[in-house]
Parts: sequence; C-alpha cells; structure tokens
Amino acid sequence: MKEYEFTLKFSLNDASEKAEAYIEALEKAGCDDAIIGIGTNGRIALQFNREANTALEAVLSAIKNVEKAIPNAKLIEATPDLVGITDIAKTLSFSRQNMRKLMLNNIDTFPTPVHEGKSSLWHLAPVLAWLKKENRYSINGALLDISEANMQLNFYKESSSFSSPIQEQLARISRENLTSCSN
Repeated sequence: MKEYEFTLKFSLNDASEKAEAYIEALEKAGCDDAIIGIGTNGRIALQFNREANTALEAVLSAIKNVEKAIPNAKLIEATPDLVGITDIAKTLSFSRQNMRKLMLNNIDTFPTPVHEGKSSLWHLAPVLAWLKKENRYSINGALLDISEANMQLNFYKESSSFSSPIQEQLARISRENLTSCSN
C-alpha cells in the first residue's frame, strides 16, 4: 500500500451551515486520517493522508466517508490538480523563477495550460509527467498518481454537469474529428 496526500473540498447543503457540526460524524465515518478545515460557513475541506492500493481508491474511499457523514455535501474540487507556476514550483521545491525558465525554455513541449493569462493554470499531472520524461527529474510516484486521479475525478465531476444535448454534440464532434484525422 502507498500513502497518498490530497485535499477534498465540499459545499454543504446550506451556505449558512457551520461545518463544526460534522467533525465528530466525519471521524466516526472514517475520516480520522484527515485534517478538517472549517473556515467558511457552508464549506468544508479535508486534507487526507490515506493509505490505499491506488490513488483513485484513496480518493474514492475518502469521498464515500465524507458522504456517509454529510449526505448532502457536494464535492467542489479534489487537489492537487489545477495549479499555477508558483504552485508547481512549491510542490517540487523549485524556485518560481526556475520553474518559469524551465517552462519558457521548453515552450514547444511543456504541457499546454488549461487557462492562459496573467495567472495561467495547468493540470499538475501532465506537468509532472513531462518533468519526469523530458527532463529526467525525480518525481514522487504517489504525487503523480494522486494528481492524475484528481484530474480525472475533477473532469468527471465537471462533465456530469453538462446537459445531455451538449454531451451528444461534443461526442459527435469528437467522433468526426477522429474520423477526419484517420483519413
């Protein structure tokens, strides 16, 4: 078994609801391996340090534990996933300047941001995979696994909110693009 560190952020049913009311229930439901953050009414964050066979198993079991304690809680985000250049540098114990230089010197192969602007954002998993492959940096396997699992979970969570007609159109466009690429 590996140990995975990750954070799950939830919204509560009522924005005025105080998260403190759930601390004991969360511990009883199996979240005794988490630090519970209750700074904002209507929100709760749990920073887990969980052992499991896979990263996905760790995250899904934690979500199940939270849902058992707080049935109406809605997952907002699983992290680490979306990160800025400073977050990437901090995660890897690089300086921000070194990380930016690495990105700019490898602009053709560095993963494309999911949001580009004054504060660009990347999914952490592709950046870690790139660093491991292209630059032969030593990347913690558990960190790579958990960032990949969280990226997939966040994709799934967001895509499930799409209306059915939009999903059908996107699937059709995707199939058409695949067909035209293979010709």
